[in-house]
Amino acid sequence: MKKIIGVIGAGRAEKDILLIAEEVGRLIAKSGAILVTGGLSGVMEAASKGAYMEGGITVGILPGIRKEDANPYVLIPISTGMGEARNAIIARACDSLIAIGGEYGTLSEIALALKMGKKVIGIRSWDIPGVIKVKDPKEAVDEALK
Repeated sequence: MKKIIGVIGAGRAEKDILLIAEEVGRLIAKSGAILVTGGLSGVMEAASKGAYMEGGITVGILPGIRKEDANPYVLIPISTGMGEARNAIIARACDSLIAIGGEYGTLSEIALALKMGKKVIGIRSWDIPGVIKVKDPKEAVDEALK
């Protein structure tokens, strides 16, 4: 069975964060794992783009009811109509999660994932107990795949 790796982060982020997210997505796809994101813009779109360009499987767990709201790199849009409560679905669906940057929505996903006993890796993200801090995309994906 393929690994499912979540990439979480802000819907708006600086260019350097977006480049990191795109590389993480690319490496996830190259590993043969499935990428899950929140399906919208920012870090979610950048990671999805990286995976999509490598021929990977990209899943977007959307907050709204319209699958058309997904970024153009999501192959499998899942509309929840749950708003930010969909963060629990993202955390539950993944074997591990990689947080890249992020704001309070990312923090909620981290907390939920840790509460569920999931591995959470952070690149320039929240510095809280339980998050495995790494320096670069390769280290993040390697850790997520362990």
